Amino acid sequence: MLSGRCRAVRGLTVFDLRISCNAPPLRVLRRLMLSGAALTVFGASAQAQTAPPNSLPTIVVESQRQKPKKPRVAVVPQAAQSAQTQTSSQDSAAPAPPPAAASEKTFTNADVNAVPTTRPGEALEVAPGLIVTQHSGEGKANQYFLRGFNLDHGTDLAITIDGMPANMRTHGHGQGYADINFMIPELIQSVQVKKGPYYADEGDFSSAGAVHIDYLNKIERAFAEVSAGSFGYRRALVAGSAQAGNGTVLTAIEANSYNGPWAVPDTIRKINGVLRYSEGNSDNGMSITGMAYRNGWTSTDQIAQRAIDSGLIDRFGTLNPTDGGNAERYSVSARLRDTDAAGSTKIDAFAIRSSLQLFNDFTYFLDDPINGDQFSQTDRRTVFGVNASHTFNHRFGMLPMETTFGVQTHYDDIDVGLFNTVDRRITGIVREDHVKEGSAGFYAQNLVRWTPWLRTTTGIRYDIFNASVNSDNPLNSGNVTSGMASPKFGIVLGPFAKTEFFANAGTGLHSNDARGSTITVDPVNGTPLDKSPLLVRSKGAELGVRTKIVPGLESSVALFVLDFDSELLFVGDAGTTEPSRPSRRVGVEWTNRYRVNSWLAFDADLAATKARFTDLDPAGNYIPGAPNLIGSASVVFGEKLGWFGAVKLRYFGPRPLIEDNSVQSLASTVVNARLGYSFDNGVRFQLDAINLFNAKTNQIEYYYESRLPNEAAGVFDRHVHPVEPLAVRASLRVPLQ
Repeated sequence: MLSGRCRAVRGLTVFDLRISCNAPPLRVLRRLMLSGAALTVFGASAQAQTAPPNSLPTIVVESQRQKPKKPRVAVVPQAAQSAQTQTSSQDSAAPAPPPAAASEKTFTNADVNAVPTTRPGEALEVAPGLIVTQHSGEGKANQYFLRGFNLDHGTDLAITIDGMPANMRTHGHGQGYADINFMIPELIQSVQVKKGPYYADEGDFSSAGAVHIDYLNKIERAFAEVSAGSFGYRRALVAGSAQAGNGTVLTAIEANSYNGPWAVPDTIRKINGVLRYSEGNSDNGMSITGMAYRNGWTSTDQIAQRAIDSGLIDRFGTLNPTDGGNAERYSVSARLRDTDAAGSTKIDAFAIRSSLQLFNDFTYFLDDPINGDQFSQTDRRTVFGVNASHTFNHRFGMLPMETTFGVQTHYDDIDVGLFNTVDRRITGIVREDHVKEGSAGFYAQNLVRWTPWLRTTTGIRYDIFNASVNSDNPLNSGNVTSGMASPKFGIVLGPFAKTEFFANAGTGLHSNDARGSTITVDPVNGTPLDKSPLLVRSKGAELGVRTKIVPGLESSVALFVLDFDSELLFVGDAGTTEPSRPSRRVGVEWTNRYRVNSWLAFDADLAATKARFTDLDPAGNYIPGAPNLIGSASVVFGEKLGWFGAVKLRYFGPRPLIEDNSVQSLASTVVNARLGYSFDNGVRFQLDAINLFNAKTNQIEYYYESRLPNEAAGVFDRHVHPVEPLAVRASLRVPLQ
């Protein structure tokens, strides 16, 4: 085995390379290449010192392997363990690196699964200040809100699952569409949350934040779980792992059906599976994972408030019973991690095949008084990518440093279409396109530990995008290439009395739909249109403090600002571009996690944001849909055996629906609760109450023009999708070994 060590020789830092005679040749070759790169990068600093100019690195051949490193174990409080799936493996969990910003946090399987959720995506609400909701059927991507952004289906919130991107660019329904309905919360090992454009390893869609979800490698005890509840909710999950040679095979199969409280049932039929082979742990190991997901549903989209008020339909009714869709996703991914005293290597590779067909009707009879306004959006794509990075642990003089070089590649081959439909029958083509879009991001980041109480992080990133659009209208075809550099900086002071202070600044980017960057005419009427830039700049800064001065309590405060340049956005629902304006968001986040003892824990988070357009416009400067206040509070109790439970309150503040703020959405407060019992034989029973107090409020609200069947002209109105009423779900888990 080869390892790189730094040792001082007469004031000179040289690399001491050790090669084991028993090491595999490919491993030796790879490490020699990495060590050679390290010598190239840091050779200049060595030459600046007093060593003879012809000094060479010493190579020592050894016949014995180094002792394997003990895996690092994450400690989970008992109060959290009582409510988790109890599937995490010590070998697969590693402590998170020290945070680079006050808002950066990492959550465990126990944190994610401790509280009840309505849908899989809500598991991400473990991230402070993040709202995950839905305005359509449960097979559609969630809608996300964070830091004063209505992120629609994922724009500016980068989500990865096991190293694979969930966000889809140049998507049929919206840029950055991030469908995570294939996620199985019980398989989550950790969720890392980073906010703001301060991280060199974060690229497209990450300006507001990034959420990285890693799956478990091993389940300690195989289990089968069945759930049943209100409104036809049914779910079955079987998961387990077994030793296979030098590694572990993990399998999980999930089936789910649900009708919901809607007048026209959702009739969700979801099947989901994971097959994974892994060796080693999070620091030194590899995994190969296959995933398969299929879903079909009927959806009740947002409906006009006046239709409810007039009695045309009730709160759970629909104005088009044929809306809905179907989705499929299949993927193969591989991960490699290698760590030693000299540094660490990380490689992720993935291939994804996905398809989506949606049928929506948001305006009813506004555009077509005879046939109605239903339309279909299709998206079929193949995605390939490789992400690789290497971190060198070294010294500059007496200063310990970590320098990381990385590359991230992403390629999409996309067939995307927009069609007019009646009752899911295609009646006309708005546009069809074949898009090939590729990108490469290169970054370097340097962390210096100046003193025990001062460290800095400096980074630079360069992204280049290229897209080729072959449209059914040649006037909208074309090629576009764009690149952008993004500097990053962060400083951490402390700890002083268990308190650290953070300052961060940086620039980021957001990619627009490639079709908007080549468009020249409206696909419907042929009128000239302006092209949009393929890449748009974001700028952000954050000041924060994190303290553990009170025993058991971790508290943090972060003040942030985030600016976006003026941009044009491609509107997938219409097939055209729509101008938007420059904006600024200023806010504060306050996060508290208090572990009282082994069986009791409290969480409380509050995020307040002022979001405004920064140019002058008579229409006003409020940003429609931007949340100004988000809060949550929860209590989790119980030991590993016996009674356990949780209660979580989520507050979603009012949002302006038009630029002058004359129309606002309702605020919503929803409480979910859980009570269960774990037996010493591994059997577990739990009862979840969703919307415990039956709050009559809305998940989402918009304000736009629509036309009902009995109306002579369009009417501007509030359009809403209600929160589901009180629902009860019972779950029984039985061990299989």
